[in-house]
Amino acid sequence: MILVLLILLSGCLVYSLLSIVAAWRYLSVHPPAGGPLEPISVLKPLAGMDEGLEENLRTFFTQDYPAFEILFAVREASDPAVAVVRKLQQEYPEVPSQLIVTGEPPYPNAKVFSLDTMLSAAANDLVVMSDSDIRVTGNLLSTLAGEFHDHRVGIATCPYRVVTAASFWSRLEATGLNTEFIAGILVARMLEGMKFALGPTIAARRSVLQSIGGFDRLKDYLAEDFVMGKFAAEAGHGVILSSCVVEHHIGGSDLRHIVAHRLRWMRSARRSRPAGYIGQLFMMPFPLALLLCAWSTSWWPVLLPAAALRILSAYVMSAQVLKTRLNWLLLPVEDLAAFFFWVAGFFGNTVVWRGRRYHLRADGRFELTP
Repeated sequence: MILVLLILLSGCLVYSLLSIVAAWRYLSVHPPAGGPLEPISVLKPLAGMDEGLEENLRTFFTQDYPAFEILFAVREASDPAVAVVRKLQQEYPEVPSQLIVTGEPPYPNAKVFSLDTMLSAAANDLVVMSDSDIRVTGNLLSTLAGEFHDHRVGIATCPYRVVTAASFWSRLEATGLNTEFIAGILVARMLEGMKFALGPTIAARRSVLQSIGGFDRLKDYLAEDFVMGKFAAEAGHGVILSSCVVEHHIGGSDLRHIVAHRLRWMRSARRSRPAGYIGQLFMMPFPLALLLCAWSTSWWPVLLPAAALRILSAYVMSAQVLKTRLNWLLLPVEDLAAFFFWVAGFFGNTVVWRGRRYHLRADGRFELTP
């Protein structure tokens, strides 16, 4: 058992070093300057009042870009997000925008149905799909447009830093997303290229979406963002990790909601990318070092290099890549929590999403349970 733990811990230390190299490789790439700025359609699916919704949406109305439109989609006209959209439309009449009421979605993934409906009404080939809890800088569209000057690029997905000032459990989750999660993205990018996309903000050409079967092909997947990038890469289109970092603002959640959210995420990740999910174990040097010490206390010195490399990797991810600060006291707590949820992700095949229970299939598709 000690030998197994030592091998796994050695793999963790190598992985931590790889994550640092991967971060510097990502930071060395800059979008091309100059060139034509083609018109862009921004697609924003909405569902209820996210914390800070008005300010999140305002950052899209105030983009420093010459030609863009914004489309919003809600399921019902009574959705409270409608009032926020109407207010911003009045404040920024110079920005073309429209609000679409979609009605009840005819298939499991309601977000995909909203995106499909908005895409049908969008005027432009280049579209930016962004969640309602995303806040951006004024150069988002110009940066993405520059990256699409390379005609090999079919999809660009934006890394994100998680921002929360709410509950302890939300801050704990943000610590993992701002360190461990982004490290996994960068290592995968370096070792095998971008063969997936991240949900909060994705830019794509309409022609690329059509070539992979459109949103109709994505409608039954819980992780529609991941498979969108996967299908595009398999079809020969370029998928890149954008140089533009966006902010993912999450509100306060209690322990019950955080557990449901993280189990949904883990169970979905295990089905979307089985080998990659098992490989997540190498992202957890601190829990493995503790297990080794618990098995034999004479191995306590391994805690030092494990903690040092984990802290160094976390610093590079948070401070250099995402430009955010960490509560360092939460880092070891989050590492232990992440290990627990990783183990839990191997069990169960149901998830709860927006108050509804779904059954997850082995291939990542899901269906509403009776």
